[in-house]
Amino acid sequence: MRIPHDACILVADGRKMLFFRNEGDADMPNLIVEDQKLQANPADRHQKTDAAGQASSTTGGTMGEVDFHQQAEDRFAAEAAELLRKRALANEFESLIIVAPPKTLGEMRKHYHKAVSDKLAGELDKDLTGHPVDQIEKLLANA
Repeated sequence: MRIPHDACILVADGRKMLFFRNEGDADMPNLIVEDQKLQANPADRHQKTDAAGQASSTTGGTMGEVDFHQQAEDRFAAEAAELLRKRALANEFESLIIVAPPKTLGEMRKHYHKAVSDKLAGELDKDLTGHPVDQIEKLLANA
């Protein structure tokens, strides 16, 4: 994938957002971190209680239980889309590339504003939030 000079690249998952700017050119990207955001989101089992009277403690099943961890990840994806909307409307970028795991990317797409969609140059459905910047550059360039 070609990454235009000065493009904004969002690398996100359900709890972490990294905003990069390509200071290089389309052939030799040089991603510089502009901003980052991390959300504490403990595992679902740590967000639930098993107090008496709850369906899970009396029925033993998980049918109909709320996955608080997934809800938090979905809210975080919607928040990422909202930040992109604000930045797009403020003309903070001309070109945008979004990298996120398939589930996060799907949730973000539900919330894309037209201003974001109009500037979207590409998407990559991979989780790269834990990768060093040089690996992100290579994986994007080869996508």
